[in-house]
Amino acid sequence: MLSDEQLVEAMAEGNQAAFEAFVHRYHRLLVGSVERMLQDPNKAEDVVQEVFIRLIRQLQQGKIPHRVKPWMYRVAINLCRDYWKSASYRSEQQRLDLPERREQSPSVIEIYEHQETRKEVLSSLSKLTQREREIIILRFYQELKLQEIAEVLSLTLSTTKTHLYKALKKLKVDLVDHSKQRKEESKIESTFPRLGRNRGARR
Repeated sequence: MLSDEQLVEAMAEGNQAAFEAFVHRYHRLLVGSVERMLQDPNKAEDVVQEVFIRLIRQLQQGKIPHRVKPWMYRVAINLCRDYWKSASYRSEQQRLDLPERREQSPSVIEIYEHQETRKEVLSSLSKLTQREREIIILRFYQELKLQEIAEVLSLTLSTTKTHLYKALKKLKVDLVDHSKQRKEESKIESTFPRLGRNRGARR
């Protein structure tokens, strides 16, 4: 299998097959990373397309990134930051803050139940600082090495480690709270049926 550097060099020479192979290698990983940061699949796809467009522009200008993988993640994160600062993001947040209509079909409830743990993790991630969230996603979802993360985020290795430690500590506390809440809800749900049966027996 060709290395990233070999594919990029071939892409710089106009090799379409190399470009397709490179996109196949990184498209899903980048979309997953960006989607976890933005929590918007459509916007994530737009961001990743822009990352590949910028890479092609770099190559057309004869500028080949020294380490293309960290370079792409750095571009993706900067695009996410630009989006968070944008008017369209603020408008979207205001729309989401409006009261929702109380409509829930059985299929929606089923989906919610199956994705409960995933939602808890996403909820916990959203409570981290922007920097902490970026590090967690790059480390555990994209499996970048700490040195690569430091390079992507323009941090020292020691600072990266400190942010990671703090983020993991926050996640542990928050996820334990979620677990306790689920157990309490389970106790309540298991109690109500018994109360109903007891009332029926007294009649």
